[in-house]
Amino acid sequence: MKIPAALNMFLLLCVGASVARGLITPEKINNIEERLRATEVILSELKRENEARKVAFSAGLLASGTQHTGPFEDSRTLVYQKIFSNIGNAYNSNTGIFTAPVKGVYFFRFYGHSHAANKMAVSLHKNKERQCSVYSHKPESNLNGNGSNGVVLTLEKADEVYTQLWKDSWVYDEDSSFTSFSGFMLFPL
Repeated sequence: MKIPAALNMFLLLCVGASVARGLITPEKINNIEERLRATEVILSELKRENEARKVAFSAGLLASGTQHTGPFEDSRTLVYQKIFSNIGNAYNSNTGIFTAPVKGVYFFRFYGHSHAANKMAVSLHKNKERQCSVYSHKPESNLNGNGSNGVVLTLEKADEVYTQLWKDSWVYDEDSSFTSFSGFMLFPL
């Protein structure tokens, strides 16, 4: 914030008068300057921490087009390529992995979609440990299978969160992003 010229002149006159009368000594000025520098350092650190806490992402499985993913002979990490938002760049669209930038409490939600006669099973993992899942076992003809789940997780800095498609199952996606993955920080710890 810029101080108006008249106010600035007034403050200089007050300080000058105080120095002339001995009310403000050079030691007091040095003390005030040291405290001001310390306050600036703290403010800078708080600004940096506040920026690191801005974490949110949302992504659809396919960048464009229509296709199913799977089935595979083993579990596979789903790589969501249609990025709606990635504030803080904690989600990596090349690997499908969210990496916590700071220790905190986070919320994650994921959706899976399948067509008739196809098993759909997806799990959310934290550091290779399954946290929760969605499952649809071969819906009847002309019906689609959908699943959604969400979880609040306490993460340390550098913890990884991702979804995996189960062995021998598949998900479907198209431009409407039926299969998606989102997360955001609730608060830091």
